[in-house]
Amino acid sequence: MSSLKFGTSGLRGLVTDLEGGPSFAYAAAFLAAIGTEAGARREVVVGRDLRDSSAGIAATVAAAAAAAGVTAIDCGALPTPALALEARRRGACAVMVTGSHIPEDRNGLKFYRPGGDEITKADEAAILAALGAAGDAPPPPAVPAAPEPDAIARYRRRSLDAFGPDLLAGRTVAVYQQSSVARDLLADVLASCGARAVPIGRSDTFVPIDTEAHRPQDVAFIRDVMASGRFDALVTTDGDADRPLVADADGRILRGDVLGLITARYLGADAVVVPVTAGSAIERTGFPRVLRTRVGSPFVIAGMEQARREGATVVCGFEANGGFLLGSDVAIGGRILPALPTRDAMLPILATLAAAQAQGLSLADLVAALDAGQTASDRLGDVAAERSGALLGRLRDAAFRRDFLRPVGSPQAVDEQDGVRIV
Repeated sequence: MSSLKFGTSGLRGLVTDLEGGPSFAYAAAFLAAIGTEAGARREVVVGRDLRDSSAGIAATVAAAAAAAGVTAIDCGALPTPALALEARRRGACAVMVTGSHIPEDRNGLKFYRPGGDEITKADEAAILAALGAAGDAPPPPAVPAAPEPDAIARYRRRSLDAFGPDLLAGRTVAVYQQSSVARDLLADVLASCGARAVPIGRSDTFVPIDTEAHRPQDVAFIRDVMASGRFDALVTTDGDADRPLVADADGRILRGDVLGLITARYLGADAVVVPVTAGSAIERTGFPRVLRTRVGSPFVIAGMEQARREGATVVCGFEANGGFLLGSDVAIGGRILPALPTRDAMLPILATLAAAQAQGLSLADLVAALDAGQTASDRLGDVAAERSGALLGRLRDAAFRRDFLRPVGSPQAVDEQDGVRIV
């Protein structure tokens, strides 16, 4: 059986299951089901992260486009949000070749509708239906895609047009470069905003940085770097730069939902959309509207669309991994930051550092002032889905839930829209 499957954000699986025919077939199915809708521009912008397998898979996607009569635009290695921004500019669809934070023996495809919006769960079903209808066929020879070298520059300009050149003056920031596709861009943008950006830890091999379930070796590395006392903060991203990681001067990694909370407050959001896994402090912070969703950016995006329909003007969403989605244009000190409703790492990094700067606080003091509470998260390996599912089923029973949680308190509320969330 193939390891390829749609998850919370795109298709992922083993490289050996994706290279060649499968990546051609999935790209062709996407273009048939979504990318060539009536009125859509017959272009697809293609980007990739820095994994060894990504360039070859991107070439196969371009071949699938050529076979479908769609012009492929090669944006090269760039952050996923930069590719989405280019798709919005062109009114084109997009395919990003990335496995995000998972190990290098795996990879994936992220699909964007014409105009740069992430595909929905209904779109995933349509792609799978088109995949089944197409059958198996070997991919044709690779076709060179038209180059587009300026997509990453336009993404850079989006941030610098919204955040001033002296925004971070006096701050010294370690930029943990590892193998992030944004490693040079991140240092450049921070320096352009007035910070002293110091690149560290560049890697020629892929490093699977997970911004939510932190690997012990990454935690240790960050603490060792920050123990020098040279830096006010450390920043980095996952492989395709749609999730941020920020650590304070003591090497403590800020939770992703805390970064989102700080960013939403900095932007003056009147509607915030978050999955059930984000911390409960969000409801206590005073946002006029907080909407909880299932886990996954498609659900957060649907929630942002609902908030806009209901009259919200500054709409954003974020996830526990730190990825921040901006659902409406927003003014920052008289400068306009255009909407980008896909996960982005650059905005929460800049906004968090800017919020600390504006209040004259260290990152640690900024977080302490939020009263965001404590959170611990991890994963249990080698647990069959049948066993974990059985536990979730029992937790839905009020009597079992009461007895199970008796040592820590009495259940006050339950949210079952994705797993079981108990207050």
